[in-house]
Amino acid sequence: MSEKSRIRWLCRRGMKELDVLLERFVANEYDDLDEREQAGLRELLEMEDPDLYALVMGRMEAPTQVQADLLSRIRQFQRPQGAAR
Repeated sequence: MSEKSRIRWLCRRGMKELDVLLERFVANEYDDLDEREQAGLRELLEMEDPDLYALVMGRMEAPTQVQADLLSRIRQFQRPQGAAR
């Protein structure tokens, strides 16, 4: 199994909202992430759903700057196409 396939599998969560958002993010952005960002994404995906959801929603602060930057990029996928950033 390739690393990207493993990451896509880890995006399958117990919360549909996270499933859709994370799967879209990985499909569109994963190949552009550097090794450090990919490691940060793996760390995020190891978190429990409520904690990850709180991070994505901005209700909790990210443990690292790399993760904070990733979360900012992930949040862009919540906005409908054409919405102001």
